[in-house]
Amino acid sequence: MTIGTRLTETKHIAKGQGQAALYATGGDFCRIFKEDMKSLYLLSLVLTADPEKAGQCFVSGLDDCAAANQVFQEWARSWARRAIIKNAIRLVAPGPPDANPVSIAAEAKGFSGHVGLELQAQVSSILGLQPFERFTLIMSVLEGYSDRECTLLLGCTRASLISARSRALQQIARDDQPPDINLKPGPMHSKSNSGFDLTGPATQAAPA
Repeated sequence: MTIGTRLTETKHIAKGQGQAALYATGGDFCRIFKEDMKSLYLLSLVLTADPEKAGQCFVSGLDDCAAANQVFQEWARSWARRAIIKNAIRLVAPGPPDANPVSIAAEAKGFSGHVGLELQAQVSSILGLQPFERFTLIMSVLEGYSDRECTLLLGCTRASLISARSRALQQIARDDQPPDINLKPGPMHSKSNSGFDLTGPATQAAPA
């Protein structure tokens, strides 16, 4: 092998390693899910309003991210939150609301034992929403997803999305103590002016 050939091969190897460094690995996602465990698990809980489904959502989200290919490093955290949302949609299958307040109240009550009293008060207005309205609020307002992204992920029309979002915001506004949690969107999405924050410390127990 000539020196010129060896240098060419080395350049190709270095280029490949540089390109690989652009993308998040399974290890990177494991680190993100460990560092952001409380935030991601809380997102799972608020979306599903069911501790058992939230645990499934969290674990499936980690598995999906670990198996993902060519996700840019700078988008890794947003991708992790997206995986949580997609798995929550699969588990809950939110559709247009069926006006069943009994089931909604049961969801909120079952959730209360898994968060602290302060956090419970903050998310109670979200849990009081019907599933479709809850997903619409979290995705389009709090996470900053575009209407197009929401309709594609939820499998709904833009008209139903806008209507559900309007109902959700009206109900939140009617609450005596609107939540002051701020769900900060990742780099893949636009920033929201919402007052919600599910990225900070939480008191619930995340899955081991």
